[in-house]
Amino acid sequence: MREAFGVVFDVEPGYLNTASIGVPPRHVADAVAAAHERWRRGQDTSSSFTDAVETSRAAFGQLVGVPATSVACGATVSQFASLVAQSLPAGSRVFVEPGEFTSVSLPFVAAGHRIAASIDECDLVAVSVVQSADGAVADLGALRASGKPVLLDVSQAAGWMPLSLEWADFVVGVAYKWLMSPRGAAWLAVRPDRLESLRPVAANWYSTGENYGTDLLLRPDARRFDLSPTWFAHVGAAVALPWVASLDLTAVRAHCVGLTDRLLTGMGLPPTGSAIVSVGEPAAEGVVSSVRAGRTRYACHLYNTAEDVDRVLAALS
Repeated sequence: MREAFGVVFDVEPGYLNTASIGVPPRHVADAVAAAHERWRRGQDTSSSFTDAVETSRAAFGQLVGVPATSVACGATVSQFASLVAQSLPAGSRVFVEPGEFTSVSLPFVAAGHRIAASIDECDLVAVSVVQSADGAVADLGALRASGKPVLLDVSQAAGWMPLSLEWADFVVGVAYKWLMSPRGAAWLAVRPDRLESLRPVAANWYSTGENYGTDLLLRPDARRFDLSPTWFAHVGAAVALPWVASLDLTAVRAHCVGLTDRLLTGMGLPPTGSAIVSVGEPAAEGVVSSVRAGRTRYACHLYNTAEDVDRVLAALS
């Protein structure tokens, strides 16, 4: 058990793998367990989960700096990136970072668009705010100044990095990493002037409010792009995301980056300013980490302490 930022975590020491799977606070896990118990007893209907979906929607908006009306709920980043990709004119040029996570890059390839060699040559930039493989942080100021339409993936940023992305055309993100919720919830924030540029390619009962028939009666805001929600994922997200949004995220960033700086400095490497680091050393014994792009990846979140970092340094010394 660990206490951090006012809550209790049951995470084991040496867990440095939030970039793959975030560990929930105890009160989030308890809420999901209680929902499973209600399911086991047949105590819910589909409408029982509406409040959870709307709470998580609003909290994701708060975390990225947009109103709830600009946020659609779904299940994966690739689903939302595909929505944007399928709505672009044929043969559009899209810039993605070399080594970008495939859930961001491949939807544009599958839609037949061209990968641009530079931002200057593109019609859209699709990029992770923090890169999955090595934790590299995008220069958001330069992206905004470029004037190019952008799709930003905050899956490796939201939850430890303060974000204000109301200027971005599209923002996507998942629940199960830094937001410490069950897998199965994701969101798309759409700038209001870009709503009409997207085609509702997965229109359904939840995005229209109509259970039967062939009339396409789209909701007036970003909910027109909703998928029918994965209930238990949103139960967890409805508890986790408002709590995360209530934190001083500047202090959260300082905590997380302070730990990665401690790790890098201890290895004789320069700090990077990211909560995710990638090193050429083999994975440390007794520590949970990942291997990405042939390198060992460590990630430090709220529940991590200097003890976790020192485990790595001791194992590699």
